[in-house]
Amino acid sequence: MNGTDPSPSELAEFRAEVAAWLEQHKPADPGFLLPQTFMEVGSDQQLEFLREWQHKLWSAGYLGVHWPSEYGGRGMHAAFQHEVDRELRRQRTPITFNVIGLGWAGPLILDIGTDQQKALYIKGILSAEDIWCQGFSEPDHGSDLGNAQTRAVRDGDDYVINGSKIWTTMGNYARYMILLARTDPSAERKYDGLSFFLSPMEARGIETRPIQKITGEYGFTETFFTDARIPASCLIGGEGNGWRVAMQTLQYERGAAAGAAGGLPQVRISVSDLIDDIRHLRRDGQPLLEDPVVRDRLVELIMEEKALGLADRRTGLPGLNTDYPLSLPLSFKLRASEYQRRMRQYGLELQGGLGSLYVGDEQAVAGGFWQRAYFNNFATTIGGGTSQIQANIIGEQVLGLPKS
Repeated sequence: MNGTDPSPSELAEFRAEVAAWLEQHKPADPGFLLPQTFMEVGSDQQLEFLREWQHKLWSAGYLGVHWPSEYGGRGMHAAFQHEVDRELRRQRTPITFNVIGLGWAGPLILDIGTDQQKALYIKGILSAEDIWCQGFSEPDHGSDLGNAQTRAVRDGDDYVINGSKIWTTMGNYARYMILLARTDPSAERKYDGLSFFLSPMEARGIETRPIQKITGEYGFTETFFTDARIPASCLIGGEGNGWRVAMQTLQYERGAAAGAAGGLPQVRISVSDLIDDIRHLRRDGQPLLEDPVVRDRLVELIMEEKALGLADRRTGLPGLNTDYPLSLPLSFKLRASEYQRRMRQYGLELQGGLGSLYVGDEQAVAGGFWQRAYFNNFATTIGGGTSQIQANIIGEQVLGLPKS
């Protein structure tokens, strides 16, 4: 999956190839609202558009470039996928929506799955034939993932599942779920009684109910298991090792571990986009961008955005990650999601009274883009562990601070 480091000229030639292909094949505006992230896929129309786009990108050889060729990838160096992703961002293509498969389940299966599991699941993840969802959070336990109470009881060649999960992204469309369930309720430590499954969603006894978000869109479901039988072969990592496997999965989700297939998980929004969208706004009869206070705040955001970009690049330099290998990626997830929240909120503040308008209002700035983007960003500050949980992790595991 790695191979010899490619030369700058090889990467440049490959990126030029990708750029030319995208110029010819990236989809035109479909005429309906597209999701800003993979957490807003709420209609069959959106799903089929994004599924077709991901399949086209993979068929051209530009998704999972560094995944093994025997499972649908190309077996090239990961740097080539990085060039694809940079070009996807530059050309503002639609998102590659199957993020839980591409970014979490896929890398996990490739790292610790059996050959049979790799052959069964990986190609379908890349092609978008098989959509994946995540069964971690539960209604009664908030961020206390280790206290998951969904039960999995072994019965011959099956496990029988009972319980419920919440905030299941694309649960109503998914074919498979990465599922954390309790197989030993008598374990002395709650973390020792958990197991991890690659669960089919089509099993009898599994039901999903859509959850409407503050934006009016859908994308999440609550998932119920009632005597649902899944094959014992769905177990991954061994019975009782679910907590360790879940923590490994969260490293992918938080960006602290490599291996994702690539693609564009969300629409990239920058300060330059904000500046472009407010150029025509005026305050007290003068262009808003001539206000020195506004300009000063925008410059602060530009500097922070640049710093985040440099911090992301630092994660790939071994010499800067020796003492605390996960400190940079873990802090990046927290800082980036909180930065995006503040930047989008400022985009609303700059609109004054127009900031109260929303998508569909003719007078809304940029069609209500910033309002929708602001509300959608809360999923990012919650997913993978809330910002508060992330701060605790950094304090305890990176800085060595006590829990109390």
